[in-house]
Amino acid sequence: MPEQYRGRLPFYTFDDYAKRTYGGKCAKITLDAGCTCPHKDPLTGRGGCIYCSARGSGDFSAPATLPLSEQYRLLTARVASKWNVSRFIPYLQAHTNTYGPVDRLAEIYDSAAQLPGAVALHIATRADCLQEEVLQLLAGTASRIPLTVELGLQTVHDDTGARINRGHDFAAFLKGYRSLREKVPRARIGIHLINGLPGETREQMLQTVRTVAALSPDEVKFHVLLVLRGTLMAEQYARGEYTPMTQQEYVGLLCEQITMLPPDTVVGRICSDAGEQDLIAPLWVRRKLCVQNAVYACMHRAGLWQGKRFRILN
Repeated sequence: MPEQYRGRLPFYTFDDYAKRTYGGKCAKITLDAGCTCPHKDPLTGRGGCIYCSARGSGDFSAPATLPLSEQYRLLTARVASKWNVSRFIPYLQAHTNTYGPVDRLAEIYDSAAQLPGAVALHIATRADCLQEEVLQLLAGTASRIPLTVELGLQTVHDDTGARINRGHDFAAFLKGYRSLREKVPRARIGIHLINGLPGETREQMLQTVRTVAALSPDEVKFHVLLVLRGTLMAEQYARGEYTPMTQQEYVGLLCEQITMLPPDTVVGRICSDAGEQDLIAPLWVRRKLCVQNAVYACMHRAGLWQGKRFRILN
């Protein structure tokens, strides 16, 4: 095992990256800018992804009815009461934060970048929502504050994409990803992946990571599919049409996936979050520390580390 991983988590965590880059521990502050999603827009959408919550992954944000500055004030105060941290990263997480009038998006990005204590800005979006004028706006934002654009891919397999009603294919993702690299070179790019999607095999999930690793993303976030109240996924689960991954299945798969990533790609997340009132299954995700410890133990026991198989595959 490489020396940098001995006695520590055997992968490059976001906490490690933040300390090296910004000089200390950072806290992400999830914000809801009131954006929607083209896939859920009543005028243009088709109902959204089958697992997406009503708040579009912004379930831990303050109410969208509050100004960004007030959301930020409330949440930074809450974080500061628990941890000794003074560096914050506003994270526009809810829905698709490059979808909407460009003038309004510019106001949102400028406001978020100027929040007190902000050392960087993260923007969550879809790869099919990166039109030319939006790319220009992102390039300007990246010139003023360190910027990460997070793209929800979930899987490289188009048959799965159709089952989850993702709304675009892998070719569209690649087009958006490459345009972002070319037109916004100062931005980091993060990719979200979901394990346990309906109908996917273990080999398909591994293939997704092999394919993504070849793109050399700056960051990858791993999730397990959650069944949340009020979603089409919940209806399928209630009918017995979907069985969630067990913790053992997820941990074993994740350990192997991490070995396939480039050593310098940040592992931004290794599990999923959900509000206790919304989560139907799998309930083991509530024990985040147990999941992290299980991944740590599994990788050390098997002599695995990030990049071990990336070098073999490439």
